[in-house]
Amino acid sequence: MTDTYEPPKVWTWEKGNGGQFASINRPVAGATHDQNLPVGKHPLQLYSLATPNGVKVTVLLEELLAAGHAGAEYDAWLIKIGDGDQFGSGFVDVNPNSKIPALMDRSGDTPVRLFESAAIMLHLAEKFDAFVSHDARPEMLSWLFWQMGSAPYLGGGFGHFYAYAPEKWQYPIDRFAMEVKRQLDVLDRHLAENEWMAGGIYTIADMAIWAWYGQLVLGRQYNAAEFLDVASYKNVVEWAERIDARPAVKRGRMVNKATGDLSMQLHERHSAADFETRTQDKLTPEQ
Repeated sequence: MTDTYEPPKVWTWEKGNGGQFASINRPVAGATHDQNLPVGKHPLQLYSLATPNGVKVTVLLEELLAAGHAGAEYDAWLIKIGDGDQFGSGFVDVNPNSKIPALMDRSGDTPVRLFESAAIMLHLAEKFDAFVSHDARPEMLSWLFWQMGSAPYLGGGFGHFYAYAPEKWQYPIDRFAMEVKRQLDVLDRHLAENEWMAGGIYTIADMAIWAWYGQLVLGRQYNAAEFLDVASYKNVVEWAERIDARPAVKRGRMVNKATGDLSMQLHERHSAADFETRTQDKLTPEQ
């Protein structure tokens, strides 16, 4: 980084500044246009995209269904953040923060809105009393919220400057690479002595952390596996591979996915049959 930036006394927004996501980032909240959200037939209505935060919730929903919780049936609707769907009035009504995922739980007399992925996961896990640890609840919650506090350094910090910024600058890449590697070491040391994040039981803490850090060490994030030497975190890799092999996790990764292998893209999910019949490789362009 050769140019020195002198901050003005009062910052002003330059709309074109911000790299790959400049067109959807803005310093104000609220809706930009009227757009109602679709509603399907199931009790749970998910509005999302298969980013790590979105994958956390779809993995949990598919795990709940695989465990026999029929009440976890859901409709998953694709939110195209590149098109600004998250700024539509209907989405803002569900999540005033305009970020995916957002969920409407319509199973009771009064619909309940939920936003922030950890809040959604905790609500669902407690609703069905599944994938939570009662004996190790403080440990589970600590790791769940560790992920919520740590991932912005991985995504908004390292991922942005390494993969999405308009130019490559050494200082921010070094700063955030150092922090991500520290976080991976935290996980690696913990998993050296524990089968799962909360000890002996697979919980929402594992799902949440896997969506970010598991997929990172599996080479799916930012094309940065070699740069970060993720293979050296052997306990994290082994844990990530165990989770990745779960059939429900594979299905969860597919839901609301709109990039990559067409056979892994299920833009909308309304029934279990959709995984066999509605992936993008099986649909015509008109569908």
